[in-house]
Amino acid sequence: MLPFLENGMIILIGATTSNPYHAINPAIRSRCQIFEVKPLEPDSVKRLLNEALRDKERGLGMFKTEVTDEALTHFAQGSGGDVRSSLNALELAVSSTRPSATGTIHISLQTAEECLQRKSFAHDKDGDAHYDVLSAFQKSIRGSDVNAALHYLARLIEAGDLVSIARRLVVIAYEDVGLASPQAGERTLSAVEAAERLGFPEARIPLANAVIELCLSPKSNSAYKAIDAALADVRAGRAGAVPDHLKDAHYKSAAKLGHGVGYQYPHDFDGGWVAQSYLPSTLKQRRYFEPKATGKFEQALAGIYEKIERSKK
Repeated sequence: MLPFLENGMIILIGATTSNPYHAINPAIRSRCQIFEVKPLEPDSVKRLLNEALRDKERGLGMFKTEVTDEALTHFAQGSGGDVRSSLNALELAVSSTRPSATGTIHISLQTAEECLQRKSFAHDKDGDAHYDVLSAFQKSIRGSDVNAALHYLARLIEAGDLVSIARRLVVIAYEDVGLASPQAGERTLSAVEAAERLGFPEARIPLANAVIELCLSPKSNSAYKAIDAALADVRAGRAGAVPDHLKDAHYKSAAKLGHGVGYQYPHDFDGGWVAQSYLPSTLKQRRYFEPKATGKFEQALAGIYEKIERSKK
């Protein structure tokens, strides 16, 4: 298709509910202009519904219909920006309501609620919107916004995606709360296990408990940042050789190679610590862990850590 797209012989117009940056061939995509279609606002949906009520050729204009403003607002707001859902509900209401003695079809709020029983909820577990909601969920907890986090939790619950909720909550407990409140990780895992045992709809209760606690817990990403810094060195080829005194010395003749020679057993010293080199010589001054003062537990760890680091110097 590429030469025909480039010379203008064909004009390609397409629509997809998938993320085009993931789903469309890059060579084709680079020759196209991409537009993201957003859900319509309720006022726009309302305007289209009124047009449908007036249009005699493509709409419902052949019927003598009176729709209350409350009913029209419910159709517009209850569809989640999906015009097709609103139009289908309006058509159902008109076609299923018996006309009055004057031949007028009266659509009340009660009728609208019956015809649009459930708000249209678009959530594709394998699609782009799914990951957007998960991202917003974690960022709301990280930002300590309880109400926003509960909103996104509700959307994930409505989608029935317990697996993604459980996985993300455990990740948050250790990535975003971390050492600032390590007990939160244990309680989150307990809540997740309870939710998995209960299943929906009761699973929402332990999940809500976990979300609220994680939102309002002190936050620290020091452990997450520390392991990523260590991984960066390893992946960049800066691993270095294990010091000889730390190498395995449990086999015969290891001492002849110098393995284990000079190793000092920390339990033999007061305080259970002794100054000796553990990192490879190329990284002996490297510092990965940078503690934060956002929780009493991490503050205590930070005091011990800094004391050891000072003793090394």
